[in-house]
Amino acid sequence: MAHQTEMTPALLDYVRGASLREDDVLSELREETSGLPGGESLQVMAEEGQLLALLVRLVGARSVLEIGTFTGYSTLCMARALPPGGKVTTCDITDRWAEIGAPHWKRAGVEDRIELRVGDAAETLSDLAGKQGPGVFDMVFIDADKKNYPVYYERSFPLVRTGGLIVVDNTLFSGRVADGDARDPDTEAIRELNEALHRDERVDLSLVPMADGITLVRKR
Repeated sequence: MAHQTEMTPALLDYVRGASLREDDVLSELREETSGLPGGESLQVMAEEGQLLALLVRLVGARSVLEIGTFTGYSTLCMARALPPGGKVTTCDITDRWAEIGAPHWKRAGVEDRIELRVGDAAETLSDLAGKQGPGVFDMVFIDADKKNYPVYYERSFPLVRTGGLIVVDNTLFSGRVADGDARDPDTEAIRELNEALHRDERVDLSLVPMADGITLVRKR
């Protein structure tokens, strides 16, 4: 049986050299974000941003929902992958960090494809459900506060069309999910969601051991 290849720094450099296509707009936003407190740990890896863009295209998405904006690197990746007229609705508790990404969205020519919703994400999801109804999004990306992951998943699920995709970030949580001594609320919430997804007959799924764990969930 084949086993997981250990991702050494040298091999990661090779992967980036062989596949990563991060241009100046993205790399400059990444560099600016990395200078923020916790910036390097909070933003998605460049490889993950590129994967998100590929998934948008594979799904044929025109409408994407993002839960957790931060400085908008992943927002930008997904918005650039949309066809003309497509939209990313991105949610965050504050617009403080998104203001850093906004000039880069403009430089990339996709600011008209991005709608920022500021406020409690659970409330935003309920509002979207009430005003737009079910099945309005082709793809959802969840990357916000971990303790509310189960809530975000269940509230976003009706908003995704049949055949649509939910992408959940940080589902390995630095390996803490496999550490029986880790009982903090964030780790417990991710474990709860992982277990619920494994039992969820409404979906097809794969937990991809990339970055900090990326779970792909297709709504049947």
